[in-house]
Amino acid sequence: MNWEQLLSLKRFGDTNKRLRKEQDETRLGFEVDYDRIIFSSEFRSLQDKTQVIPLSQTDFVHTRLTHSLEVSVVGRSLGRLAGKRIIEKYPHLESIHGYRANDFGAIVAAAALAHDIGNPPFGHSGEKAIGEFFITGEGKTYKDELTPKEYQDLCDFEGNANGFKILTENRTGRIGGLRLSYATLGAFMKYPKESLPKKPTKHIADKKYGFFQSEKDTFIDVAKDLGLLSRSKTHLSFSRHPLTYLVEAADDICYTIIDFEDGINLGLIQEEFALEYLSKIIRNTIRPENYYALSTKEDRIGYLRALAIGSLINEAVDIFMTHEDAILNGDFDCALLDKSKYDPQINDIIKISVDKVYQSSEVVDKEIAGYGVINTLLKTYTNAVNNCFNNTGSNYDKLILKGLPKTIKTDSSSLYERLSSVCYHVSLLSDSKAILEYKKIQGISF
Repeated sequence: MNWEQLLSLKRFGDTNKRLRKEQDETRLGFEVDYDRIIFSSEFRSLQDKTQVIPLSQTDFVHTRLTHSLEVSVVGRSLGRLAGKRIIEKYPHLESIHGYRANDFGAIVAAAALAHDIGNPPFGHSGEKAIGEFFITGEGKTYKDELTPKEYQDLCDFEGNANGFKILTENRTGRIGGLRLSYATLGAFMKYPKESLPKKPTKHIADKKYGFFQSEKDTFIDVAKDLGLLSRSKTHLSFSRHPLTYLVEAADDICYTIIDFEDGINLGLIQEEFALEYLSKIIRNTIRPENYYALSTKEDRIGYLRALAIGSLINEAVDIFMTHEDAILNGDFDCALLDKSKYDPQINDIIKISVDKVYQSSEVVDKEIAGYGVINTLLKTYTNAVNNCFNNTGSNYDKLILKGLPKTIKTDSSSLYERLSSVCYHVSLLSDSKAILEYKKIQGISF
């Protein structure tokens, strides 16, 4: 792969490539991507979607929105630092093509901002709840009417693939989705493969999948325009856009350190663990007198968090540049932080967060409730859509349809389109909106 092609300013939905010289220099093309994402209704709904702790009343706990903003800030730093070194290595990118380090930062920041935009309500348990509806719930009755890949899309409902759909789906008056640059779309595509076969190799790009069958042609268009390398002769799979590794690193850094911070601020993890687990990561930058001079637990933990994130950012960029040739060749097969010298400390932090936070009663109770809510919504909506399509709908089914948005493809002859449009609608709901629709269906409130 080559950086000239990977940094494409072409916008999805445009018929002609917009040249860099045509961009407004006060708001460069890649920065426009960030703006379009942050003003989208799908991004705005993340303010009411669970990150880890559900529907918390404390200001200390992160939602999907605050998490995404923080990942974007870290991603911007990663991109700028890497961009500076990439331009030093390939000076023609600046002298001939006019790219700056900030362009790399803008691409990574925009892709990182959108990295969770496709996640359904109730955190990752929401993805599992949708999948299990089709694996073990009433949705399994549709299996024989779908192709294996269509059925797998539903069984392994994937927030990354759903995010790609949100960013690129044509709508009335919105051709090309958010009309983002191909560079940003490429950096967003964390798992550039289809849902089957599952995990054909141990390569990080094969861990999950990144697009639904409904967006297959769109995905191919983006991958080929960017010059991503084909990785298989038997199924659709491409190498990652190199900047995807930086987007992934930004997410890994934030959820590792900030979920740990949330657990301490909530009292689920003792404050003393912060110094114990972060000491090796920040030993070259911490000033004990500054730490002990801070009067509140939140300020002390915030100080440690900032130092840890800064240390991991610098190391991630070093790892990226060390392996840049392998990344461009599609041969780098793991996440950047898997090569970190702090990998044992990172794993220890994640383990204690799993034990003390992710498996806390508050989180488990949220997951139980989420399963019930999503299962009821999917059962009610899929029955209504398919019964009415087959002219067997009850009056109740018809009433349900009246309350559903036009994005539900009630008239499509494709069962896959009808089912996936229902899943798409449910995925866009915030936690509170999903609960509200559940209560309406159950007759709990009016």
